[in-house]
Amino acid sequence: MKRLLATIALAGSVMLANAQNNDHIYGDAQEAEDFLSQNAQFASHPDPNFYIYLCIGQSNMEGPFPAADQDYEGVSERFLVMPTQDFNKGEGRYRGEGRKKYEWDVAVPPLCRPHTGLSCADYFGRTMVENLPDSIKVGVIHVAIGGCKIEHLFKEYDPAEVQKEAGWFQGFMRSYDNFPYLRLIDCALRAQKQGVIKGIILHQGCSNTGDPKWPAKVNKVYNDILRDLSLKAEDCPLVAGELVRGEMGGRCSSHNPIINQLPSVIKNSAVVSSEGLTCQPDGLHFSLEGFREIGKRYAEQMMKLNGIQPIVKEQPSPEPQKGKGKKGGKK
Repeated sequence: MKRLLATIALAGSVMLANAQNNDHIYGDAQEAEDFLSQNAQFASHPDPNFYIYLCIGQSNMEGPFPAADQDYEGVSERFLVMPTQDFNKGEGRYRGEGRKKYEWDVAVPPLCRPHTGLSCADYFGRTMVENLPDSIKVGVIHVAIGGCKIEHLFKEYDPAEVQKEAGWFQGFMRSYDNFPYLRLIDCALRAQKQGVIKGIILHQGCSNTGDPKWPAKVNKVYNDILRDLSLKAEDCPLVAGELVRGEMGGRCSSHNPIINQLPSVIKNSAVVSSEGLTCQPDGLHFSLEGFREIGKRYAEQMMKLNGIQPIVKEQPSPEPQKGKGKKGGKK
């Protein structure tokens, strides 16, 4: 019954979001009021210069470890995050004054939830902004769950099934009312009123290591997202990342050959290499340096698929060295 109700709610959300009215996608009175209040910040027409990316996966996308002080500095105001839940002042690892669900904020970590840390999405967004004109903003919508299987991101996932999971995992899932796919679509539908969804980045696989059907399952999630957001595959590429490699101590590196099959299943997709990226002692999660680098690699692949030519920054001219200039005088 819960699955049926969730499916009905999702179908209703898509139809109503495409209708020319301001009714909330669920119909709950308080949520409807909240949604209507948000419309004041929504543009009547999406801004073509606001590029939005969906970030999904498990712990490496979620951000398992605290960001360093340097990661809180220098974040451009053109890099934004739409929180998928409220962030309270002083909560978890969050250092800001508060974030409200659905309201864009500067993308200072953590991006996923207050108790998460630095993730693949942080330096993805920063690198995108650095390589785009000043007129372009980049926004991310971040739904990730440490330890989740790709099946937990299915549109058909039954929220009642979470009761079979470990207690710590149940806590993560509660952040999304036990239905992460629906939360992603809820936020994305709102975001489409303001900008243009330009792609999806995915980091998942540890919990599905060795599953030969993984590429097909990712394709299913991808196509459901496209369908429910009325997107075309050619306009919304998917970029996935390799897991920590075996030579770097990775425990799930045997799944990387399966991840690399993805472009043969999803035409408009690419895989980010994790070659040389260091990891935590657990062999599952990247180090902070690894997160910074893989985020940049995600951005490089996404720019290629988006047809974006990175900005070539002018290098300062070297100062002439004393004593090596041309001598004056007549020959």
